[in-house]
Amino acid sequence: MSLLNEILSFNQKFVSEKQYEKFITTKFPDKKIVILTCMDARLFELLPKAMNFKNGDVKIVKSAGAVINHPFGGIMRSLLVAVYELNAEEIYIIGHYDCGMGAIQPQEMLQKMINRGISHDTINMLNYSGVKLTDWLRGFEDVHESVRHSVDMVRNHPLMVKEVAVHGLVIDPATGRLEVVE
Repeated sequence: MSLLNEILSFNQKFVSEKQYEKFITTKFPDKKIVILTCMDARLFELLPKAMNFKNGDVKIVKSAGAVINHPFGGIMRSLLVAVYELNAEEIYIIGHYDCGMGAIQPQEMLQKMINRGISHDTINMLNYSGVKLTDWLRGFEDVHESVRHSVDMVRNHPLMVKEVAVHGLVIDPATGRLEVVE
């Protein structure tokens, strides 16, 4: 069931009542920070509040687990754009406790894909063409180690300027408590 009609109805009222005006800002982050964090729904409002950020203060990039798994993928590109085009001077990589990526079992996820109609032929073709799906879908066992890995990937990226500070943190989604990892 889609919520699209409900969303569009609300949006029409939102725009006609000019509720957007309190969110007006520029595309440049006021605090010159870009955050890479998890897409977990618990962090949507909690993380900015726990860090005392409001709309316009920071850029937020989200991915499953706050993981950078490829040095030239979309996540790294977004961080580079934030630094070079949007004037970010610091990068915060923030994982969280009780992350779903810590429990991902690639074989089980592949089975769920098959159960929802993805063919064995498609999965086999991808595996034979060089995409190791079990590696690509794999999560992590230790959120601290995962954050360290992503921090290291950013710090040592050949296109990242060394003057940009890169920090690694973990947030508790139950309390908002932040812990510095790197």
